[in-house]
Amino acid sequence: MSASSIAVSGPLLAWYGRHARVLPWRNPPGGPLPDPYRVWLSEVMLQQTTLAAVIPYFEKFTSRWPTVGEIAAADEADVMAAWAGLGYYARARNLLACARAVAASGGQFPDSEEGLRQLPGLGAYTAAAVAAIAFGRRAVVVDANVERVVARLFAIAEPLPASRKAIREAAGTITPEQRAGDFAQAMMDLGARVCTVREPTCLVCPIAADCRAKALGEPERFPAKPPKKPKPVRRGRAYWIERNGHVLLVRRPGKGMLGGMRALPDDGWNARGDGSGQPPLSGQWQSAGTVQHVFTHFALELQMLVSCGAECSDRLGEHGEWWPVAQLEQAGLPTLFAKAARLVMAQREDDG
Repeated sequence: MSASSIAVSGPLLAWYGRHARVLPWRNPPGGPLPDPYRVWLSEVMLQQTTLAAVIPYFEKFTSRWPTVGEIAAADEADVMAAWAGLGYYARARNLLACARAVAASGGQFPDSEEGLRQLPGLGAYTAAAVAAIAFGRRAVVVDANVERVVARLFAIAEPLPASRKAIREAAGTITPEQRAGDFAQAMMDLGARVCTVREPTCLVCPIAADCRAKALGEPERFPAKPPKKPKPVRRGRAYWIERNGHVLLVRRPGKGMLGGMRALPDDGWNARGDGSGQPPLSGQWQSAGTVQHVFTHFALELQMLVSCGAECSDRLGEHGEWWPVAQLEQAGLPTLFAKAARLVMAQREDDG
């Protein structure tokens, strides 16, 4: 059994016309091509992030910065603060670099996959997705949902990630010359709604007749994945230093973990090892508990320590900024430090 472009794309596009998800960056199936800025922004946000989490951020960004030129002109601190909570903060820095590159070259995105690959932060997947969806170019678009659909359609048994080359080649054989953008989005929707990780609903799948995994009777076996390795656990400390209703925040270095973000001072923990445990000033510290947070490659246990009082903090202002505690939610703290701040404030309320 083999799947061909005509056998797959015809019924799949017909299904997509009836069942396409309504998303704020999309145009209806068969309609005019969407704004490249909105397609690009959505694809950057969706990397390693759920659809439900992305939609409110996308709407906030496009309301505040409706065009690529406007986000290119934005202050980096404002963009990073608006991104706070979405995670994988290198994406926000790449987003700004890409927007500025587009603005510098006339404000128009390149309309080819090759041209898009030249922009900062655009890898193979994002360039293909923007080329297909925003410009109607034939491009092979393979995200996690498409990867699963193709692995099952062709019963590709080699485990990930080694099978990715074979999956991409197979996806290329079924990608049509026309309506490549609708085809890519149809494959994404099929993976999200029908060909799901667990309990795929093969009875309603428009391409089930060509699916080798269904014929084998075990679609959930594909794609095969190697056993997960346990993540190392790192330990660190963060410090709550308060004065006159204001808490000290610092700006993290531009490169590295949570680069460029506002944060609470910490002891230098990172992906490779524990922090030093040394506070930014001497004095008495009281533990407010521990926050646990999972990053891509490691888990972190972050102990929160609260300073002894205002007399310890006078000489620290030059190393950061004093932020009103009552307005801390507006500081754009990344999720880890937002959780840490909530832990301290909850303890204060319990003690109060």
